[in-house]
Amino acid sequence: MSELSIWDQQLVEKYNISGPRYTSYPTALQFAEHFSAQDLIQALQESESDKDLSLYLHIPFCENICYYCACNKVITKKKDKAERYLAALIDEAKMIAQHVGNRPVTQVHWGGGTPTFLSNEQICNLVSELKKLFNFADDGEFAIEIDPRSIDQKTIPSLARAGFNRLSIGVQDFNPQVQNAVNRVQPEDETRNILLQARRNGFESISMDLIYGLPHQTVESFNVTIDKIITMAPDRLSIFNYAHLPHRFKPQRRINSYDLPSAEEKLHIFESAIRKLTDAGYVYIGMDHFALPHDELTKSQQKGELHRNFQGYTTQAGCDLVGLGVSSISQVGEVYSQNMRDLDEYYDKIETQQLAVWRGCFLDQDDALRREVIMQLICHFELDICEFNKTFDINFNDYFAQELEYLKTLQQDGLLTVTDKEIQVSQVGRLLIRNICMAFDTYLQEISQVQSYSKAI
Repeated sequence: MSELSIWDQQLVEKYNISGPRYTSYPTALQFAEHFSAQDLIQALQESESDKDLSLYLHIPFCENICYYCACNKVITKKKDKAERYLAALIDEAKMIAQHVGNRPVTQVHWGGGTPTFLSNEQICNLVSELKKLFNFADDGEFAIEIDPRSIDQKTIPSLARAGFNRLSIGVQDFNPQVQNAVNRVQPEDETRNILLQARRNGFESISMDLIYGLPHQTVESFNVTIDKIITMAPDRLSIFNYAHLPHRFKPQRRINSYDLPSAEEKLHIFESAIRKLTDAGYVYIGMDHFALPHDELTKSQQKGELHRNFQGYTTQAGCDLVGLGVSSISQVGEVYSQNMRDLDEYYDKIETQQLAVWRGCFLDQDDALRREVIMQLICHFELDICEFNKTFDINFNDYFAQELEYLKTLQQDGLLTVTDKEIQVSQVGRLLIRNICMAFDTYLQEISQVQSYSKAI
């Protein structure tokens, strides 16, 4: 990279269409409400007893609204609102724990919202309760998302003592004009000090999140932010594409669309960021993720063990994922399940000792095959067709004859190479991996569904 020194502007513009991010296949648009709590329970009971677990906890509360945000959140400054939610989380965890036995929990991720809306004591108490219910592995990956504006000097040491060893820091952009426009004023020094404190407290991997495409951003202004990030040297970095969808997300209506960079400028912003980061030694993992060579994310990709789920790229490929909290999503075997998105509906279920399942999806054999193809391509940018045939006892070229015919156009444009034995994604194809994966998605026939997604870049 220097790998990704190939940037064909005309090609990128041609393929910069809307499509899924493939944190799952089928995607959440295919989840159906006839899926029940009993379906999730059955999936948990039938899953392999020696399979590791990954837990995701959704903490929906934020003190302030960030105008770009499309997450499921509750804006409040009333800290006491968290007490009822914490009680519900523990009750939900108890119901889930009955069906997973002593399976080791090797990965935990707290997201939101703002998990550090909770007090240090509340976080520690919740961790303690979860450890009573689940078998936490001693060497697991335990991560939490933090907002530097919502913590005190005791938070980072407290998180370390509670067992967290990975940290995700929301940044978005250091430019004051951009920060004001999206209502997230966060001084650079504040962010840097948190990172240094995390290093001193033994956090093994620190990630930072940025967003490109925000109001007032230019190539030059975002380069300044990238240069500052490089000096901080976080182990991982996510640079998300801002999708301006004010008709779907009410807070975005406070962003003046005239202040947004043009589509062409937005592409140049991302191109420049990729060049700067790869020149600084970061590995382009895929889509919007970067990591330093020593990080487990990079090593996992090099070993062919990288996975992708609702938190993005992850090292835990063999886990069942169990989501706790409002709107959280689980992936157990060949089943997806999502909790209620409305907080009151979530409470209504949990407080009457019912799992708060809203909708879900059962994968059939065709779904499972396509999921494997998409995951191989989006994580590793290649697919060994011969190995795939052995694993699934099919003839790939016959089964996916229509898809391979479609890929000929992408091959002519240089996005990938297809032979009878393998699919290899090119360097420019990595940028457009979502387009390649879309060729294998049978649910994208309806234009209305395609338009429900963000642009590829």
